[in-house]
Amino acid sequence: MDRLTSMDIFVKAVDLGSFSAAANALQMSPQLVGKHIQTLERHMGIRLLNRTTRRQSLTDIGKSFYERARIILAEVEAADSLVAESRSVPRGRLKINAPVTFAIHALAPRLHEYLSAHPEVSVDLTMANRFVDMIEEGYDAVFRVGNLSDSGLIARPLAPYRLVACAAPSYLALHDPIRTPMDLQGHECLGFSHTELRTHWTFDGPEGRVSVPISGRLMVDNGEALLPAAVAGLGVMLQPEELARAALESGRLAVVLAQYSIPTRPMHILYAPDRRLTPKLRSFIDFAVEAFGPKDSR
Repeated sequence: MDRLTSMDIFVKAVDLGSFSAAANALQMSPQLVGKHIQTLERHMGIRLLNRTTRRQSLTDIGKSFYERARIILAEVEAADSLVAESRSVPRGRLKINAPVTFAIHALAPRLHEYLSAHPEVSVDLTMANRFVDMIEEGYDAVFRVGNLSDSGLIARPLAPYRLVACAAPSYLALHDPIRTPMDLQGHECLGFSHTELRTHWTFDGPEGRVSVPISGRLMVDNGEALLPAAVAGLGVMLQPEELARAALESGRLAVVLAQYSIPTRPMHILYAPDRRLTPKLRSFIDFAVEAFGPKDSR
């Protein structure tokens, strides 16, 4: 058996947690997955995985081999990309990460444009609101909202992320009016457990910038879950415009504090400076800046 193929299958089995999951992903039988891994173990004279009928776990040497195999496979992919680059045709698989709401409401609806323009590229998109270590987790590019740390990554600016404060008409009818940001302290505010939105909401108005401490009975780590809570009248929501747009247009939600502006949050697409800008990555960066960049960059 080809050793690189066996290494790839081994890494996939570890990443997905089982032979059967790897088999489904690779479109082969679990028995063939097991045969590839057994061939690796026989070749090296070591056991890579401890296997039972219920679970599998890496041996100590298996952990070291897994990390090294990932590096080797990444280098092989990079070498393949160099060949594609020499022909200037975007080709291969891109691993992309984006925040959940942006991915669902902005990126995913436009991905067909990129894939149609580049039929030899495939995209592996994952969505997460947590901080993603791009290098450690093997992403080609990540979309990131908020101020950037000095990470050494190359950042291309996109259009700022805009937020809107809103609530269901049924909620507003049953509670005191919200005339100023400080009035929010007497209201149920639907908490978003990432960033400072967990405890404070910031507004700009006649009195300048004000940061309001907020509280409520519901705290969620995903804006998608806050939307139905807001529509049901559970409280006031501060989330991206793109998440709330349909509910606002249909009247299920109404903007509050419309006379105040909410500071935008910077947004970038990032990639590693030491990663060769292959045609597939360059084409995706260009697409992202064109689709989601500031107006003066389009």
